[in-house]
Amino acid sequence: MSAYLIVDTELTRPERYEDYKRLAKPLAEQYGGQYLVRGGAMSIKENDLWTPTRMVVVRFPSVEKAKAFYDSAEYQKILEISKESARRTVVLVEGF
Repeated sequence: MSAYLIVDTELTRPERYEDYKRLAKPLAEQYGGQYLVRGGAMSIKENDLWTPTRMVVVRFPSVEKAKAFYDSAEYQKILEISKESARRTVVLVEGF
């Protein structure tokens, strides 16, 4: 069963975040991740609880693969760049 890593990102240091993007994408792909959405234009239709700013959606072949990616030592190093350059909400959800 597929899993989706959904990330809402507010960039605080956009130039530094480019380093994160450059490193995270190929690593996610090593775990079977496929980027479906990567910061494109948004049109918010309903919003009572949340104001997203920059959305990313990555599909993984399974929850286990998504967790393996996120918890990997390699990603944890890359994640430090994200923490220096953005505020994020990250959700992992099972899909179809």
